Amino acid sequence: MAKRIPTYSICNLLGADECYTEFVVSRIGDFLRAHPNLYFPHRHTFYQIVLFTQGGGTHSIDFRQFTVEAHQVYAMAPGQVHSWEFTPETEGYIVNFNESFFTAICHDPHFVESFPLFNAVSGSPVNMLDLECCSEVQVLLEKMLKEFQQDWEYKAEILRAMLLQVIVLLSRHLPRLAQPRVSRHQLNLLRQFERLIETHFRQKRLPREYAEMLYITPNHLNALVSTAIGKSAGELIRERVLLEAKRLLVNSDMSVSQIASELNFEDNAYFARFFKKHTGVSPEVFRSEYARGSASAGR
Repeated sequence: MAKRIPTYSICNLLGADECYTEFVVSRIGDFLRAHPNLYFPHRHTFYQIVLFTQGGGTHSIDFRQFTVEAHQVYAMAPGQVHSWEFTPETEGYIVNFNESFFTAICHDPHFVESFPLFNAVSGSPVNMLDLECCSEVQVLLEKMLKEFQQDWEYKAEILRAMLLQVIVLLSRHLPRLAQPRVSRHQLNLLRQFERLIETHFRQKRLPREYAEMLYITPNHLNALVSTAIGKSAGELIRERVLLEAKRLLVNSDMSVSQIASELNFEDNAYFARFFKKHTGVSPEVFRSEYARGSASAGR
C-alpha cells in the first residue's frame, strides 16, 4: 500500500487549526529552521514562490528533480508534490499565499493561474533569473518581509500590490513569453486550453474535443500549442493524465485497477500499457521505486 503524502495549508505550517492568514513571507533559513522535518514529499493547498540567493542541493517537484542554484526561482501551484534536500548554507526567500488573497478583491476566479508562472501543465516550475531581474525581485521581497513583520495600516493591501508586482516581473521573465511569434491573444487561448485540460483530462483525451470547446479547429489548436511550447495538444493532455496517475500511485492507497478506473481507462491492462509506454516502467514498479526513494530520504 502506498503511504499517503500529507497536504499542508498555511494554517498547518503556522501550527494552528484555524487561522485567517492568507499570506506569509520569510527567509528560507528561518523557514527551514521552523520546519526541520518538512523535506519529505508533501503538497500544499496554497501557491508558493521561492527565490534562492545562495546554497545548493536538490528539489523534486512532481517527480522532476532540479539542482538548486543561486538566482533560481521556484513557483508551485496547489496540489504539486515536492520534496527537497538543501545544503546548510541555502538562503533566499519563500512566499506562501492562498488564492483568496487576490480573489478577495478580484472577481476573476482564474486571476492567479492566468499568469504562466504557476502553470503545471506546459510550464516549468523552475526558472533561472538574470542578475538584473533577480536583484529587482529580491528588493521587492525584502520590502515585503519588512512590511509583513510590522502591524501597519493597510498592510494586506501593500503586500498584495508588491506580490502582484513580483508575479508580473517573474512572468515577464519566462522564456516562453519572450517569443515574438506568440501574441497575447494566442497566449490567452493557450491558458484557456490548459484550464480545460485541468478540468476535463479524466474524461476527454482527444485534442478535437478541446478544440470544440474553444471554438477553433483541431489544426489551429495543434499549431498554437506547437508554436508556443513546441509540443502537440495531445502531448499536453497525455502529460496531465500521466502526472495524475503518478500522483495517485504515490499519494493514495488505491490499487492500480482503482486508479485505472479513476482515470477512465477501459481496463487495468490498457492503463498499464499506457503508463509503461510513456514512463518506461509499470505502475507497480513506479510506486515501489518511489516508496523506496522516499524511505531512503526520510532516514
